[in-house]
Amino acid sequence: MKARLAPVLAAALALAGCRPREITSLQRKEAASVASEAEFAVNLSEWKRAEGLYAQAAGLCPDTGDLWMNLGIVRMRLDDHPGARSAYKSALSAFEADCSRDPANSRAVLRRAYVLVILGRADEARSTVDRARARFPDDRRLRGFVGSEGVDGLVADPAVKSISP
Repeated sequence: MKARLAPVLAAALALAGCRPREITSLQRKEAASVASEAEFAVNLSEWKRAEGLYAQAAGLCPDTGDLWMNLGIVRMRLDDHPGARSAYKSALSAFEADCSRDPANSRAVLRRAYVLVILGRADEARSTVDRARARFPDDRRLRGFVGSEGVDGLVADPAVKSISP
């Protein structure tokens, strides 16, 4: 009996490690505090300090796409294109997870499209928005985005180009 229990226990432990770790309320509060300090550093144009702080905050809450986005933007200011690309990919993963949890969350859909444009994947951004628009035709945020140049407006925006790796 014990010989059978060991492989089952090992499999259960291995599968338990596959789940993303739970982020506690305390970690979220600490990440918000660190991100606030990073925003202050950005206001002072202390890019290196801001990068470290955003990296710390994103490490505490890796499911928060906006932290990864800010980290990517700061890394672009530091001319760290590979680092920015990595941060943007993490942001994309976080926004995709948000969309999976709540497909009606148009904010996450639009943030995902924004990151896709930054990463040079405009066609994928268009299809993401089009699919969401087809599923939720009454969503005002999606309707407004599509009505105001949508993805094409982002592609043409010089501000978006300046933060693209």
